[in-house]
Amino acid sequence: MNDDLRNIVLGVAATAVSGGFGWFTRTYLWRRALRRKQAFFGLPTGSDCVFVVNRKPDADAWSVHRNDAFALLEISALIKDCGANLRLVSHDAVRQGIGERTEFCVGGPSSNTRTMAHLSSMLPGVRIGAYEEPEPDRLAIRVGGESYRWDKGQVEHVLLARLTARPGTRPVFLICGQTAISNQAGARYLARNHRELARRYRGDSFCVVLKVTHSDAYGPDVAELLADVTGPALTPAAAAV
Repeated sequence: MNDDLRNIVLGVAATAVSGGFGWFTRTYLWRRALRRKQAFFGLPTGSDCVFVVNRKPDADAWSVHRNDAFALLEISALIKDCGANLRLVSHDAVRQGIGERTEFCVGGPSSNTRTMAHLSSMLPGVRIGAYEEPEPDRLAIRVGGESYRWDKGQVEHVLLARLTARPGTRPVFLICGQTAISNQAGARYLARNHRELARRYRGDSFCVVLKVTHSDAYGPDVAELLADVTGPALTPAAAAV
C-alpha cells in the first residue's frame, strides 16, 4: 500500500469514527433530554394521560373557547414528544383519583369543576374570584396575602402548578388562567420552560403565578413568571394567617 492510498484509508476511517461518535453523542443527549421530560411530566413511553376540558363560562350550551382548544394543541405536542397517549375528558365527566395518570387540567373554577376540586384539596391557600363577582375582585387570584387582579386585555394572570398526591404518583398540571387566552399563555409557558421548571423544582410540587401582558395586542406570547407562591398555596389559608 503506497502512502497516498494509506492516507485515503486513514482519512475515511477517521471520518467514520468521528461521524459515529457524533451520532452517538447526539443520540445520548437526545435520549437523556427525553427521559428528563418524561420524568417531569410523568409520561413514560406508552403511558396514558388525560386532558380535562373546561367550558366557556358565559355559554348556555357546552362549548370550549378556541383559545382553550389552542392550549390543548400546546400540550398535545409535549405528550406526543414523550410517546404517551392523550384522552380528552369533559371537566364534569372525570371519574378518577389523583396520581393514577398524568392530568392536564385547564381553566378556572368558574368553568371547570375539576379545577375547583384540585384547589380545595391540593391548593388550600388559593382563592379565585368567581366570574359573576363585580370588579375589581372578578376572577382575582388571591394567595399569600396578595391579590392578582384582572385588567381585561392589559394584565391577566395564570396560576400554573405541578402537583403530586404522594411520591411516586403521576402529577397533575393545573393551568388556571383568568381568561381563555391566559390559559393558552400558561400552556405555552409550560411547553417552553419545562426544562427550567424541572431543574428548579426537581420533581417536587410547585405553584407559580404568571403575568400575561397586553393580550389584546400580543396574544398569549408575552407571559412572565411573576411570583413563586408554592409555600402559601399549599398551606391552608387559616394556618397561613
